[in-house]
Amino acid sequence: MRNIRTDLAIEAKEIYQKESGGRISGVNVEEENEGDIKVSRVRILDEVGERAMGKPIGTYVTIDIPEVTHYDSDTMDEVSEIMAKVLTPLASLDKSMTALVVGLGNSNITPDALGPKVISKLMITRHLKELVPDSIDEDIRPVCGISPGVLGTTGIETGEIIKGVVEKIKPNLIICIDALASRKMERVNRTIQIGDTGISPGSGVGNKRMEISKRTLGIPVIAIGVPTVVDAATMANDTIDLAIDEMIKQSTNGGEFYNMLKSIDKNEKQRMIEEILNPYIGNLMVTPKEVDLVIDSLSKVIANGINIALQPALGLEDINRYMN
Repeated sequence: MRNIRTDLAIEAKEIYQKESGGRISGVNVEEENEGDIKVSRVRILDEVGERAMGKPIGTYVTIDIPEVTHYDSDTMDEVSEIMAKVLTPLASLDKSMTALVVGLGNSNITPDALGPKVISKLMITRHLKELVPDSIDEDIRPVCGISPGVLGTTGIETGEIIKGVVEKIKPNLIICIDALASRKMERVNRTIQIGDTGISPGSGVGNKRMEISKRTLGIPVIAIGVPTVVDAATMANDTIDLAIDEMIKQSTNGGEFYNMLKSIDKNEKQRMIEEILNPYIGNLMVTPKEVDLVIDSLSKVIANGINIALQPALGLEDINRYMN
């Protein structure tokens, strides 16, 4: 695939199919609707699919969020329930097993603050199970959380911090939450991806750090992410394509010229746009202006989805009462 920044498996599949013009060997895709919410499952089955997609063998589930989610509490609860339904079979734990939830990202940068915000809304119970076991329901699972910050502010690799915590408390499962990068603006803040292959923080914005996965930590790692940014050069490339398509439709003469523009190799066009933009804007990523509101609502959706999945003995109403 050409060098387009995306962390979403569903987008990697779309890009590969568009460029190859056919089905991807070693990759299985299923789609279903939960009411108005679309759920897509991309399963990378073997090394052939892994090479084609540029992602490890495993399962990636994408939940498309309705546009009204950020303003409607009922829709937020519905998305949380669907997310929990997806997460539960991946987070297969006995009630005595401990889950460690990690909020990746920089809390000082709003589009990158999703992980730390989720941790602040999570139902944390490990200390209660250890210190006051008689005061808490025996069916409550021990859950702990950490926001390790980023290398630029701590001077420590995030993966090193997580590895140290894992060695000390010995959890049975890790759930990582991170902000992602998307290929398309319409998926920014509108998609939740859940995968069972771990995560490489910062990879979507060209800042790849130490891998957080079962291979590096020795226990299962589930990654949950929402694309909060899109690459400016990619967005400019798409805008040019849309403009050319519109010119072709409206052209009474000169259509051949526009068709010639459209036939320019996509790799060349992408490279040219990056070269033109780089002296002026550098490595720019774009996010919507209402990102503060969106990150706040998404953190509630994801935190409750995790809470429901990790605490099956409690309903959403009980969880909300606990958090308040």
